[in-house]
Amino acid sequence: MESFRGVDYYGIEALLTEEQRMVRDAVRDWVEKEFMPVVAAHHREGTFPLEVAKPLGEMGVFGATLKGYGCAGLDNVAYGLIMQELERGDSGLRSFASVQSGLVMYPIHAYGSEAQKEKWLPRLQSGESLGCFGLTEPDHGSDPGSMATRALKKGNEYVLNGTKLWITNGSVAEVAVVWAKGDDGEIGGYLVERGTPGFSTLDIHGKFSMRASITSELAFADCKIPLENKLPGVKGLKGPLGCLSQARYGIAWGAIGGAMACYDWALRYAQQRVQFGKPIASFQLVQQKLVWMITEITKAQLLCLRLGQLKDEGKARAQQISMAKMNNVQMALDTARMARDILGAAGIVDEHPVIRHMMNLETVNTYEGTHDIHTLIIGRDITGLDAFGI
Repeated sequence: MESFRGVDYYGIEALLTEEQRMVRDAVRDWVEKEFMPVVAAHHREGTFPLEVAKPLGEMGVFGATLKGYGCAGLDNVAYGLIMQELERGDSGLRSFASVQSGLVMYPIHAYGSEAQKEKWLPRLQSGESLGCFGLTEPDHGSDPGSMATRALKKGNEYVLNGTKLWITNGSVAEVAVVWAKGDDGEIGGYLVERGTPGFSTLDIHGKFSMRASITSELAFADCKIPLENKLPGVKGLKGPLGCLSQARYGIAWGAIGGAMACYDWALRYAQQRVQFGKPIASFQLVQQKLVWMITEITKAQLLCLRLGQLKDEGKARAQQISMAKMNNVQMALDTARMARDILGAAGIVDEHPVIRHMMNLETVNTYEGTHDIHTLIIGRDITGLDAFGI
């Protein structure tokens, strides 16, 4: 079928600045030309095209909202549109950029020393170096405060012990931003470089979702790092949670891209697929599905646009980001399922992108806070009552 046409039922295009449109279009064109021809093969093989790092760096994708150190200094709406277009290609591509930007560059920029910033940010921005974010553990996912990884101070170094799991880019990252509890029980962030003795990685295979993405386990066994590798600007759980807010914001936009891809493909398929002598798009039940999709995509677009504006004004709250992540990912997953249904038997083969998006979104629905966890975050915000663990 023909290339992507775009989904804008409410004329949101008119609300964007010229720069925002230019950034989006540049990434959209690159995804269409360079990424879409190879993604199905990488999905089949369970690999990720690492050669995309340099072009993404050249386009200013990595750390796009950060200022200085070679970063583009874009506004948050422009960054969101970048994430939308990357996930329209594949959730693995958006995750690759989202981790690099929101979970690695952001904490170094926000919490790091000047020496740490100067060493890592230009290299990460350009795509010369890759990073990963070590928070989730085998036994501690939705409850990161109970993490078991320790970073104990011994002389002029920290000694790390523990395991992190489900880490995007883990085995190819030159630096890992690892969250661990210190001697005082306080959570801190530590920069661990690849090749440090006691630090090892193991890739996770057998995934049915996010196949075109590198997912790893990080293991620390008496891993010694210098004192200057600790992020000095933050302590406690607010450090990693601040990073997660950045990542969740990008995911909320990215999910729209996945939904747009599924809707656009299902619409064109339904217009061309003939049954009972006419296109299936002429049948009421198919139209009902398509109308639901475009309505929910439009609502999600408006939700993210306003959230981006609030973020640029410094007024976006973590709970508002939770709402966008929760709503938009569920919307995208439901859209993908409906699109797969419209395609019928054709919907299960990777000649069409729908099943790939559908499987990917099962993971996006889980990571950076599950739907249920975000529900409880918003519930606590509106009632003042904490329902976690009850």
